[in-house]
Amino acid sequence: AIFGQLQQQLVNLVEWINGLGAIAPIVFILAYVVITVAFLPASVVTLGAGFVFGVVKGSILVFIGAMLGATAAFLIGRFVARDWIAKKVEGNNFFNALDNAIAEEGLKLIFLIRLSPAFPFNLLNYALGLTKVSLKDYVLGTTGIIPGTIMYVYLGSLIGDIAMLGSGEAPSNPIISWIIKILIFVTVVAISLYIAKIAKKALNAAVPQEENAVDMA
Repeated sequence: AIFGQLQQQLVNLVEWINGLGAIAPIVFILAYVVITVAFLPASVVTLGAGFVFGVVKGSILVFIGAMLGATAAFLIGRFVARDWIAKKVEGNNFFNALDNAIAEEGLKLIFLIRLSPAFPFNLLNYALGLTKVSLKDYVLGTTGIIPGTIMYVYLGSLIGDIAMLGSGEAPSNPIISWIIKILIFVTVVAISLYIAKIAKKALNAAVPQEENAVDMA
């Protein structure tokens, strides 16, 4: 019930932005930043961007809002809410494996994670702040959201009535459904291979040290 109410509030927000005229793009970007930082579900507003602004303008506005919001959340996760975020991801095997790998392949791994619809955007913004990745690699890697952004904004542009946003259902499109499935498969496999490769490299680096220690003994 709370989630339904929240979705309806976001639909109302999109409807309000739709009536703002010339300042609508600026208000939309600011709203998107707040939604991203506040852990709110951004999908309704992403679809709404397609409905209000069309595919090209909507995609650009969502991209700017998501990048600013993701960067703000990353900095909050790194410098402000570190302990709270650490508790959220504690015991998460994927995150622990990612943390070790990301120091070496930060840019590539973050790009793959952002490209994949399988990973939660908002939580990872904060969680990645706990890793060793640099802000520059994080921002560059986050550009991987571009294909997904365009797909969801395009689906939003197919909506005939703003009330449809409240249902939480995007208009179905078989081509986009297949692209999403392929993206999930390819990115998850690639991320797993990267993590395995880096873990093996770390293990190989540790073994000679252990042998040396035995020889010295």
